Amino acid sequence: MNEAGAVSAGKPSVKRAEALNLRVQEVAAPILQSHGLELVEAVCVGQGPRTVIRVFIDKPGGITLTDCEQAHRSLSPALDVIDPFPHAYTLEVSSPGLDRPLRGAQDYRRLIGQPVNLKLREPIQAQWRLIGTVVDVEDRAVTLAVQQKKATETVRIEFDQIALARRKVEFS
Repeated sequence: MNEAGAVSAGKPSVKRAEALNLRVQEVAAPILQSHGLELVEAVCVGQGPRTVIRVFIDKPGGITLTDCEQAHRSLSPALDVIDPFPHAYTLEVSSPGLDRPLRGAQDYRRLIGQPVNLKLREPIQAQWRLIGTVVDVEDRAVTLAVQQKKATETVRIEFDQIALARRKVEFS
């Protein structure tokens, strides 16, 4: 530590970074909700005056540039009040992208009727990967309609069986 009590060498601890991300999320979520936006994720990266707070937002129908600008204008003063850093930082607000990883039931619910690509922790019917259409979502599982040779089969998969899931983006 230096005389001011700050750690002078190395990167911030993982626990401190997680606590910071959580604090930013706690502040950002209700503000974004008031604008009809959903907080997907908030992460702090970098250190010193190069620190960046990245806030990813979404809403049904997708995010516009206007949504990002409105969120930035609302979040900036709120983050200044909690003053997460003793130095300047950059706030970035954006869409998480079409092919972002799916993390929770809410992500799958948003994709009902759309195709997803799953990588499994253990094979199901000798398959490590499944591509199917989201049919139903429960708190702990998703049901997909999966095309098998000549028929469509529904498969229920617990979230803890999924290593990675993404929306299957198809371009015409």
